[in-house]
Amino acid sequence: MTKYSSQSKLLAAIDCIIFGFDGQELKILLIKRGFEPKRGQWSLMGGFIKKNEGLEEGAVRILNQLTGLEGIYLEQLYAFGEPGRDPIERTISVAYFALIDIHQYENQLSREYHAEWFNLTKFPRLIFDHNNMVEMAKEKLRYKAGMHPILFELLPPKFTIPQLQTLYEEVYSTSFDKRNFSRKVLSTGLLIKQKEKDKINSKKGAYYYKLDKRNYERKFQSFLNIIPNSHKHW
Repeated sequence: MTKYSSQSKLLAAIDCIIFGFDGQELKILLIKRGFEPKRGQWSLMGGFIKKNEGLEEGAVRILNQLTGLEGIYLEQLYAFGEPGRDPIERTISVAYFALIDIHQYENQLSREYHAEWFNLTKFPRLIFDHNNMVEMAKEKLRYKAGMHPILFELLPPKFTIPQLQTLYEEVYSTSFDKRNFSRKVLSTGLLIKQKEKDKINSKKGAYYYKLDKRNYERKFQSFLNIIPNSHKHW
């Protein structure tokens, strides 16, 4: 069997940027690294790809192993391969970002690796090039959210329009006009109005809505652009 004997051997890893929404703030899930180098410092969820598994398969396995999470939105972001990014061995990392509703998965999170949620504007310095990964993931999320309805992945099964607006404002670090935002969102045909109201966070009571899953899948690629001029092209 022919081998590439004259070529350098590289390690391949996965790093996962996990975004979560608690109804008020957009957050990121981090762990303290359990081995050297940088043991005890804050890190993204990550691990090495096994010899006989694909990238997405490895990402799903690593995410489940470190957090206990499964069946969540996961998308490949970018490959990071600067020669000195890992001081031990030459390692290429393929980054993925994930989206979850924090409350829905609170009890599912593994405690073994001491995972902790941080506000996306106030998280600690991360190891290696993980901060660069987070910044790129934030830009990708903003771009995707303007063209596809992926932010619904961060919401509970039933939610209010004000809650949805808060989420968009967190993602884009800006404020939207309430009437205009509500009009645009309702015009997508993706929401099913419920009879119940949220009377805890609103004096008048805001109606709950549910996502129309059929329309979500059908309109995913042709979503009404709620956010104009959505940053970079990917």
